Parts: sequence; structure tokens; C-alpha cells
Amino acid sequence: MTTAESAAKGRRSDKSLTAEDILAAAIEIGDRESLDALTMRRLAGELGFSTMALYRHFKNKEGILDGMADQVLGNLRLPEEVGPDPVSEARRVAVAMLDMMHEHPCVVRLLSTRTTTSHGSLRGSFEQILTRLRMTGLSPAEAVRVYGLLMTYTLGFSAYQMPRPWGGDDAAAHELRRQRKHFYSALPADEFPQMIELSPELSWLPTNRQFHEGLEILLKGLKADLA
Repeated sequence: MTTAESAAKGRRSDKSLTAEDILAAAIEIGDRESLDALTMRRLAGELGFSTMALYRHFKNKEGILDGMADQVLGNLRLPEEVGPDPVSEARRVAVAMLDMMHEHPCVVRLLSTRTTTSHGSLRGSFEQILTRLRMTGLSPAEAVRVYGLLMTYTLGFSAYQMPRPWGGDDAAAHELRRQRKHFYSALPADEFPQMIELSPELSWLPTNRQFHEGLEILLKGLKADLA
């Protein structure tokens, strides 16, 4: 039996494959590797189905990417209770956004490279946030402005943090920060005096601590602006 015949024999019936199965596998690949690694053939292989089985649910990769955005953004989890004031709620929203981007790194690339128009993604990433911001007393213009501030700050931070894995809180991240500090300290002193002197602080770029510190600076400005 040839390799192709063995693979075909191991595949399940195309009719048993669902759109939800496809999106779950696509999100897993996107989170674990990258969106560039996501192809129709690769996805079919991961699922154990023929490539044609995917086309029963999605016309092309673009359709799958839209579905991924719909799935992740549509399930953005926010605290049940709305904050008592605009600043408190803005903090809750920003932290929820960061948690989502940490849980599903693929959404950072999705948000950076495409716009989404599905009802699911709009409901999760726009409607529910704007509703909560309005509930704190913000005007329509203020709610939109605060939303834009939170999304661009969190998305920009996450995009910068993704290829720099020393930003976490686990033991591996601590070790990577130690190595980063050593790297900065070993730079030529005549060329990089500031980086050498500031190596302890630079090694914390871009950790979660920096995100929260930067967020508080933004929120102080927001509070003053709304006063």
C-alpha cells in the first residue's frame, strides 16, 4: 500500500467534519506556530481529512481567518460587573484584551492585518465593550475614543511582546530576562553606555509589569481628560 493510500485509508468521512472542528484546529496552529504556517493542506492533515472536506465549509484560507477572528473576538471574556467609573472599567477592558491576546496570540496578527465584519467578532470586540463604557457615563464620542485608546495600546504592546518571550512570569521567562540583562551588559561600552547602565531596567522590556505600569499612566491621563 502506498503512502497516499495509507493516508486516505486513515481519513475519516468528510461528512463528519464540522466548521467548528476546522476553526479549533486553525486557532491551535495559529497560536502554536503562526498564521503563515496555516495552509489548507496543513489544516486538513492535522484534522485527518481530505483538503476538499475543508472547502465544504470555507471557500479559502481567507474565510478560515475570518472565522478564527469571529471565534476568538466573539468570546472575549469580560468581568460580569461593570466598573463603577470609566477609568475602572477601562482598566478591566484592557486587562481582558491582554488576557485574550496571551491566550490566543494568533488574534494579534489577525487584528493587525485585517478588518472583521462578522456579527460575532463585532459583538465581542466592539458592541459589548462600547456598551459597558457607555454604562459608566461616557458620551458616545468619549466611549469610542476610550475604546480606540485601549485597543491600540493593548494590541501594540502585545505585538511587541510576542517575539520577546522574556515578558512572562514563569521560570523560563525569568531565565530569559537574566540572559537579556547579560547581553545588554556585554555590549561595547563606547557605543552603548546608556544600554549598559540601564540593562537591569531594559531586561524588563516588555514584561506584563510594564503593560500594567503603562496602562496606569494612560488611565491617569484619561481621568484628567474626563474631569
